[in-house]
Amino acid sequence: MPKIIPFKAVRPTRDKVSLIASRSYESYTQEQLEARLRDNPFSFLHIVNPGYKYQKEIAGEARYQLVKNRYQEFKEDGVFMQEEKPCFYIYKIVNREENVFHGIVAAASVEDYEKDIIKKHEDTLAQKEIIFKEYLKTVGFNAEAVLLTYPDNNELNTIIEKVMETRAEYEFTTTYRDTHYVWGVDDKNMISKIETIFNHMDAVYIADGHHRSASSYLLAKDLQSENKNHSGKEKYNFFMTYLIPESELKIFEFNRLVKDLNGMTKEEFLIQLDTVFRIDKRGIDYYKPSKKHHFSMYLDGAFYSLYLRKDNYNFKNALEALDTYILYTSVLKPILGIEDPRHDDRIAYSHGKRDLAFVKSQVDSGEFTVGFGLVPITIDEMKHVADEGLTMPPKSTYIEPKLRSGVTIYEF
Repeated sequence: MPKIIPFKAVRPTRDKVSLIASRSYESYTQEQLEARLRDNPFSFLHIVNPGYKYQKEIAGEARYQLVKNRYQEFKEDGVFMQEEKPCFYIYKIVNREENVFHGIVAAASVEDYEKDIIKKHEDTLAQKEIIFKEYLKTVGFNAEAVLLTYPDNNELNTIIEKVMETRAEYEFTTTYRDTHYVWGVDDKNMISKIETIFNHMDAVYIADGHHRSASSYLLAKDLQSENKNHSGKEKYNFFMTYLIPESELKIFEFNRLVKDLNGMTKEEFLIQLDTVFRIDKRGIDYYKPSKKHHFSMYLDGAFYSLYLRKDNYNFKNALEALDTYILYTSVLKPILGIEDPRHDDRIAYSHGKRDLAFVKSQVDSGEFTVGFGLVPITIDEMKHVADEGLTMPPKSTYIEPKLRSGVTIYEF
């Protein structure tokens, strides 16, 4: 049932793609950002950070208009080109850990998002949705694809493999040591087959990009109401996505760091935990949990294992069985007093690629008092939560692959 269609991407010329492609703006430190803006005039960061030209921080509608201006300048200077025919784009990434991802960049339907054919598993913040919607409305393009995942499909895999036998339009390695390959697919028969395969699936799932999806949906609703001749075929009825098979999705955990024990001593805190968990002190040896409902804790120079007591295995739905939810409802909220984990500045998150050494270093530095380690959520858990119409706690998953911005751009 999902409607997945090709589109005429705006994309870099072959010789400049490696210079243009950038990670998400938020992923750079201030020093990294300054270096890239200073040393690379073609970086897509110049578009999304237009105030650099004037050495001034610019926000709101003024920034959005400057983003549009910088983008138009890149097009006028021939840095970007417009595709002549609608295409799907086969996108392969080999990251520095030698994980390989193969997927399809395409446009997905906001109607499918509304009807839950594109399924969600995370809550979004209404204010953030509105801000990004207004940004999209002004700039008129989307340069960062929403990551969707679908059940493995042999027929689709065969098509992707066949395309990858030909010369890639793009092949470049980033300073992050990821190698990217992109092939355009404009053959009508192949396009029709890809559309049909997706149309026979029951659903696809958002892996990463819930706010981008929600904002694209809100934008479409705005533009539909303003267009007396709305037909449903307008470009604003779709948004850019990167679709990969479930087996290739890499899901990492988000560990938790908390600044204080909510007024308790270490001993009082451990006694509170004892009602919910079987606790073993592991000392200075790293303890990383390997099973569901097992947690690691680092406190006062020592690691602990926390095993959820079996009489607490009384889950009524997929959400209640998630370790991130268990930790929130049994420790973070009732014991440590963290009511809103999205906004409470007493809690911070560290994705699992940093490992528990990072958690330990943050606690040892004195910035935090206690850290918790979790096992990653699985794709099946994520799907079950989405299928039941539920939403995970914030920072439940850190998902790869991460696409570069500016490689394919969707205009509406």
